Formats: sequence, C-alpha cells, structure tokens
Amino acid sequence: MSGEKNNSPIQKNIGFFLESAGRNGEEIAELLDDIPRRWEKFDDIAIIPNSSFKNEHWEPIINEDFWKMICESLKVNRLARLGEIIGVKRESTVEMLVGDNDWAIRKENGIKYGYNVTKCMFSSGNINERKRMGEIVKENEIIVDLFCGIGYYTLPILVKSNVKHVYSCEWNINAIEALEFNLKNNDVQSRCTILEGDNRETTEILENIADRVLLGLLPSAEKSFGVALKCIKKEGGVLHIHGLAPSKNHEIFVTDTIDKLHNIDQKYKSISYEVNKIKSYAPHWDHLVLDVTFEET
Repeated sequence: MSGEKNNSPIQKNIGFFLESAGRNGEEIAELLDDIPRRWEKFDDIAIIPNSSFKNEHWEPIINEDFWKMICESLKVNRLARLGEIIGVKRESTVEMLVGDNDWAIRKENGIKYGYNVTKCMFSSGNINERKRMGEIVKENEIIVDLFCGIGYYTLPILVKSNVKHVYSCEWNINAIEALEFNLKNNDVQSRCTILEGDNRETTEILENIADRVLLGLLPSAEKSFGVALKCIKKEGGVLHIHGLAPSKNHEIFVTDTIDKLHNIDQKYKSISYEVNKIKSYAPHWDHLVLDVTFEET
C-alpha cells in the first residue's frame, strides 16, 4: 500500500507541528514542499523514501515527537526510511526511525512475505512479475530459482501452481532465514529445497533437472548464464532472465543476452523469446524479463 502527499494527513499534521514550533508561513510552505510524496505501508509499519527529511533545514525541527507524529498521521506503530541496496548479496540499509523490531509481513496476492526490513530488500514494483510467475508454471514442472531472496518468485510458484519442486538458491543468510519462515508460514515447505551459497557451486547437483530457471538479479545475472543452461533439461526448457535496457531500445538487451547464451553452450538453440517490461528502473532505463525457450539442437 502506498500514499501520496496531496491533502494527506501527513501534510496537514506536519503543518500543525511546524506552526506549534513557531515557524512562519514562508518557512512552513518551503518545508511542506519537501515532505515525502509517496510511502509504503504494510503490516504496522510505513517506509518513507531514502531522501525524506534529510535536507539540512529539517535538522532543528526533527526530534522523537516529530517521528511519532508521522506514525500517528499514517496510522502505524513503526516508521522506517529506505536506504540503498548494497553489495553482491543485495542487502538492505533501511533505517528504523520509530520502533526497534524490524520484522514485518507483507501480504500480496494471497501470499505472506515475512522479512527483516533492515536486512533484506523487497521491490513492491515487481508485483505483476511475481503474480505472473505463479500463473505460467505448468503442472509437475521442476524449477530452479538462482537468486531466490526471501522467496519473491519461489513463493508465488509454490502457492499458486501445481509445481513438482522448486530448488531455491541464495547466499544471504538473512534472506535464507526469512525464506525458511515464509515456506512454513505459507505451508509449502515440502516442495522446496534451499541451496545455501554461491549458485555457481551449489547447483552442481541440479544438472539437466529443470523445466525453468529463474535469473532474478539486477543489474545482470550474466555470471550465472552457464549455470542456468546446465540446469535445464537435455531436451530444453525456459530461462526467465532479468536485466536492464534503454527505454527506447529493448532489443539490445535481447540480442546481447541470446548471443551470450549461445556462445556459452552450443547444444541448445533458442526457439522463441518474449520480453516483459517490469517497471521503469531509472530515467531512460527499464527493468525487463526475457523469457527464452530452448530446445536441444
């Protein structure tokens, strides 16, 4: 769930707060123009954008009462501020502003995702792709999810399809702990095996086993293209490859990706592909998923 600034309780209550702090009309107008325009709200927590209330003109105003007022405005008990996603393990740097407990549960499309918001990432903008993954998997398929995180795509597949088994690869221990909880909390643990560590090493036991392989890593999952091709069955399968492309030239991502796959393993040929736009990632750049279907040559 998200909110917007215009005529919102957060805008009104900050205005009252600034008036009570003795700020004049001009200062109040300037400060109100700098409040968050959007936020996420789920469970009993709200998460505001990374840039929120960081300008120096907020420094003499912000105190514990200020943050509590934001919570009251948004009708939540806890408040956090987004940080950057850092490192190869895609770790979160969300900052808790009100409350010490960083565990929260998101409910989406009938699925419960529990995780520590300060330790694991979650992209609400990928909701349609998570839903799609739960819809396209066919009965009795075997799936390998090379970058499963807390179960972003693993869980929809398990909950929404009659998949035979999912092998979920992850090396961030915080994400693994959340995934273990989520599998049990959604009652799908019997059809999932977690492989902890670098998927270039842990998937040695998965050669020629998968009907589909998910490569959900940004900006690129290229280092695991070879792993994915080893995992799909000898007769072929489908790769779901996430990546970035210029907004006006998606074809460059498609061509480059398929060429790299063919150069890695000549025993497969691509027979079809489909490009799915997930969302705008940055100015003039899109987050895409390329579905490539392979068969043995």
